[in-house]
Amino acid sequence: MSEDTKPAVHQGRVVVLGTGGTIAGKAARRDDLSGYVAGQVSAADLVAGIPGLDTAPLEVEQVAQIDSKDMGLSVWQLLVARLLHHLDRDDVQGVVITHGTDTLEETAYLLHALLRPAKPVVLTCAMRPATALAPDGPQNLSDAVLLARTHGAKGVLVLCASKVHGAVDVTKVHPYATDAFDSGEAGMIGVVEHGQFRRFRDWPEPLLEGGVVESARGRSLVQRFLGATELPRVELVFSHAGATGDTVRCLLNGAAGLGVPRLRGIVVAATGNGSLHQALELALQDARAQGVSVLRGTRCPLGRVLASPGNWPDTNGLSPVKARLALALDLLEA
Repeated sequence: MSEDTKPAVHQGRVVVLGTGGTIAGKAARRDDLSGYVAGQVSAADLVAGIPGLDTAPLEVEQVAQIDSKDMGLSVWQLLVARLLHHLDRDDVQGVVITHGTDTLEETAYLLHALLRPAKPVVLTCAMRPATALAPDGPQNLSDAVLLARTHGAKGVLVLCASKVHGAVDVTKVHPYATDAFDSGEAGMIGVVEHGQFRRFRDWPEPLLEGGVVESARGRSLVQRFLGATELPRVELVFSHAGATGDTVRCLLNGAAGLGVPRLRGIVVAATGNGSLHQALELALQDARAQGVSVLRGTRCPLGRVLASPGNWPDTNGLSPVKARLALALDLLEA
């Protein structure tokens, strides 16, 4: 893989889209790193507090102001719509999204699956609130803008603690450390070091040469997504010692009379190389017989399921939470 030691940084226009999260959080005391309320500081105020960000064209837009644990379809739709608008602008070099860490990897994957932009879309975050004694958000946001202006940068990227990850590989691996994300066996794409980006492996491949999706299939999926009132219901189930099929049966039968959307898919986080407790597997077979799509991944943080012929279809190396979104998008397109 090629390595860029000092890639050029252009002074192109960057759009910052704020969605809330810890980076915009406030606590009553500066030493309180856990009792804060997320999504309290505007994206404009975050940008204004960082010296040097205004030396090149920069726009700020508040898309949402939430704790990312509550992320869902409505905010995703707003994000996708605003990304389509800004990425299609000739004067925009890249977009930065401020986001909470809890569901950041899900949003990153969703944007990758829908758009795969040829311009950089950089999600950044913080593990400490804006009111902390030593907040990590300002440096992350500054580095994210630098990354968005880096020559050749493309695709959906995640920047945290100076490390740059791809949307498909990134996972939150620590509940409170400032370096909370990892790319597993794939490795990170690069690092930001003292105002310079150093690349270790290839950028995510885009679907097209322009800024937004142009293929007929891509446009159709994006329009279906933007017009959806809900995503097809896909649930996560874990296999574990002593597992039963009760959870699956409840999912199949629990919607009756409650106004809950019909179950369309299940992603099962299996043990080891996709092994399933026999009681759970019997229930999954019943679900599949009733028309529910079932994908099998692994709950192991490294590696992927190496499926044998005749086994359950696997998640193609995606983590269970990302595979849930991938299956929902497939069902939305069906």
